[in-house]
Amino acid sequence: MDDGARLQAMVTGFRLSAALGVAAELGVSDELAAGPRTLDELAGAVGADEETLGRLLRALVAAGVYDEEDGRYRNTALGEGLRSDVPGSLRPLARTLQDPALWAAWGHLAHSVRTGETAFEALHGVDVWTHRQRLPKHNQIFNDNMAALTTTIARAVATTYDFGKVHTVIDVGGGRGVLLEAVLKEYEHLEGIVFDLPQAVAEAPGDPALRERWTAVAGSFFEQVPPADAYLLKSILHDWPDDRCVDILRTCAASLNPGGVVLVVETVLDRPGHELGAAFSDLNMLVLPGGRERTEQQFADLFTAADLHLNRLVDTTTRMSILEVTKT
Repeated sequence: MDDGARLQAMVTGFRLSAALGVAAELGVSDELAAGPRTLDELAGAVGADEETLGRLLRALVAAGVYDEEDGRYRNTALGEGLRSDVPGSLRPLARTLQDPALWAAWGHLAHSVRTGETAFEALHGVDVWTHRQRLPKHNQIFNDNMAALTTTIARAVATTYDFGKVHTVIDVGGGRGVLLEAVLKEYEHLEGIVFDLPQAVAEAPGDPALRERWTAVAGSFFEQVPPADAYLLKSILHDWPDDRCVDILRTCAASLNPGGVVLVVETVLDRPGHELGAAFSDLNMLVLPGGRERTEQQFADLFTAADLHLNRLVDTTTRMSILEVTKT
């Protein structure tokens, strides 16, 4: 592919995103999980027009997501990633693209670049959290996406950091508690709490064996969190501007048990290996919630402003790092 063709593919990349979003919404990969299906079988199963579904599949076959042979379609390795029942499924991420408000916000990126304002709120008049709360379907998809993406890094966090010296851990803003589950499975002496807003927090762990050591608590991390020896804040601070991050950190510091730690699990800018993903995640924070990805020094400055101290940065070998923070 020459430079012109490569650039053209970049410019028109939104079309592939849209096609993947529709395939995910329809559940095409789920229908193909049991084996090849004809177009008419697929159309009936997913509730789509046969002719236009065929046009969608033609594009996704060309993109390598599905294969077609003798009029029967099957998943490729890429298509398998859009199944609902695979670990780290990307189906919820693709389904987020079915929210027209998110599409429109990305079309408003130029406004953010010119003004520094969050595109979503500038365009729609409400922040993205309020928008999702008003639309239960999209809120559910968002929660599904957070849980699925967390599964790809949870065990690495649990096995990289030594939780042996703490007794209670809280997954702050933890949603389904996927990260907390991984930590509790690795350290059988720990007791844990998943803490999040009422519309996001899990009622019980996915693994029934953890029920005796697991508690769910609803609340806001801007107001108060339960006391603990360790707080996990995974993909929380990147959602918020600096002043709100300091508020969250101060809330945690106020309830932290003596000798406790705050473990900030985030993408850190300028670390090798994930530069492209980190840079576009940073733009996503600008467009949607109004936060940002940060460098190690920018994190350290946040911690200092909250009267906390960055002890060290721990590499998990995934896209996420662990920033170990204590009271000053």
